[in-house]
Amino acid sequence: MVTLSGKGLTRRALLAAACAAAGGALPAFAAQGMRLAAVDWAMAETAMALGHAPVALAELIAFRDAAVAQPPRATVDLGLRGAPNLEALSLVAPDLILSSSYYSAIEPRLARIAPVFTRALYVPGEPAFPKVMALLGDLAGRLGDAAAGTRVQAAAAAEFAMLAGRATPHAGRACLLFELGDSRHIRIFGTDSLFGGALEAMGMRNAWAGGTRFAFAAPIPLERLAEYPEARLVVAGAIPVQVERALRSAALWNSLPPVRAGRVHRLPELRPFAGIPSALRFGHELVAALEGRG
Repeated sequence: MVTLSGKGLTRRALLAAACAAAGGALPAFAAQGMRLAAVDWAMAETAMALGHAPVALAELIAFRDAAVAQPPRATVDLGLRGAPNLEALSLVAPDLILSSSYYSAIEPRLARIAPVFTRALYVPGEPAFPKVMALLGDLAGRLGDAAAGTRVQAAAAAEFAMLAGRATPHAGRACLLFELGDSRHIRIFGTDSLFGGALEAMGMRNAWAGGTRFAFAAPIPLERLAEYPEARLVVAGAIPVQVERALRSAALWNSLPPVRAGRVHRLPELRPFAGIPSALRFGHELVAALEGRG
């Protein structure tokens, strides 16, 4: 049985009491350093790369599906990113909430629970890669661990340099990066995308000179691929079975020069609006595909 006097009751004590009442215990990782809660996945991934895993994360199950590194088992699920469970968020008693401009509408409610650290990482027309790389240093500084930011930034730069070396034999041909929405539509990753920035960091070129359409639907008609007969086609993410079946017999798709020449490379499910760990995973998967090991 847990009893509380009510005097000097802190958020951490409340959480410990709630965990004890539920038959559990306060997670060990939650008792060390600054307690973080994340509603934004790029922020969560960055915090984990710095060695400061959030104690709570929005849409935790979906995050785990394609995570570069898995959150601790005791991580609390906060529900939807755009509408997190504020009661659960209060119970985990965060010292800092990690958010982004995607969730600016709910920031006032978040700020009533704990200070909010937020950045505008993905903005149409603005290169995202430098912002995501800079986030490593910015967040590390906010967490009082500037050395971690410097260390992880240096390691990431070195890894991209290594990938660039491996990609050199393939760098003469530009890539078109996209997801397949259905058999007639794609979503292109442009110069303002995480993947587009990672491609440049590897010394390769993005055939699509424009920006990314920041939408959940795939808004570009498949016919646009015919404008790039010399490009490599890089398909990110799993292709639905019905789309795969339709493409096999689609005259337009099969008439594309890159398809006829076998210059189509498929990558696994990746996070296009995440942090540097996902950018590095994209780089490794792309190089492996180019080397014929994908």
